[in-house]
Amino acid sequence: MKYKVLVLSVLAVIIYSCASKSSVPTTEVKNTEPTASTKPAPTVMTAELAEGKSLYENNCAKCHKLYDAKDFSAEEWKPIVSRMQKKAHLDDLAGQKIYNYITMN
Repeated sequence: MKYKVLVLSVLAVIIYSCASKSSVPTTEVKNTEPTASTKPAPTVMTAELAEGKSLYENNCAKCHKLYDAKDFSAEEWKPIVSRMQKKAHLDDLAGQKIYNYITMN
């Protein structure tokens, strides 16, 4: 298990370091009608969120079905993740990554 987490962490760092650092310039929208550009942008999957997703899918699915992140609020997820983290024998960092992933929206 430690080997998988280590390999996943190294891959996440490599992917993050290879990502483009340039930003796309934005333009000001003066139209008040809802358009595609005024809708909320989708959440970008960072390396840490990707690791949280992997931890969530690989550890939590061992014992029960995976819940949709929207089934509970961020406040409701805190005790759930804390309790399940202990049962799955995950450290605090892994628990925090899972919590960040399921509450990212």
